[in-house]
Amino acid sequence: MLFPVIRSTIVSLLLAAAPPVAAETREAPPLLDTIALWLTANFDLPAPAEAPALFTVTDSALVAMRYGPNASVPPGVVVAVYDYGDRTIYLSDGWTGRSPAELSVLVHEMAHHLQSVAEMRFACPAEREKTAYRAQDAWLALFGESLESAFGIDAATLLVGTTCAY
Repeated sequence: MLFPVIRSTIVSLLLAAAPPVAAETREAPPLLDTIALWLTANFDLPAPAEAPALFTVTDSALVAMRYGPNASVPPGVVVAVYDYGDRTIYLSDGWTGRSPAELSVLVHEMAHHLQSVAEMRFACPAEREKTAYRAQDAWLALFGESLESAFGIDAATLLVGTTCAY
């Protein structure tokens, strides 16, 4: 029972000390190393040989990356994108990393980075989301939150979003 309290305290200290991610940066902050270590210890993901690049972009750019340039998705629906081709995490330019929910977005995208570096294969793109969402939910649980409380993602939505349609 004491271990979760200690773990939560350590994570809180890391959050407080972590500088915000600067726009247009290719240097990974030390927090990424901590998140990668946590992911490898808890989700059977391999340690990365390299950190991803990090960039902040507008919400409309995130929508275009995720759904295409002509998508009619409202801004704010897409909060981050991982580009498997260039191993880059794109975060919303409003992202600060100063809350457990915002950091959980980085945890989610780091899970994708670890999958990419390990060249993991999936039956469909939705299948790769299972581990990323599990990790994000577990991170949020460290702070008494969940995907549903932080982002409105309930179990049914999660099941549909992580299941191959064919």
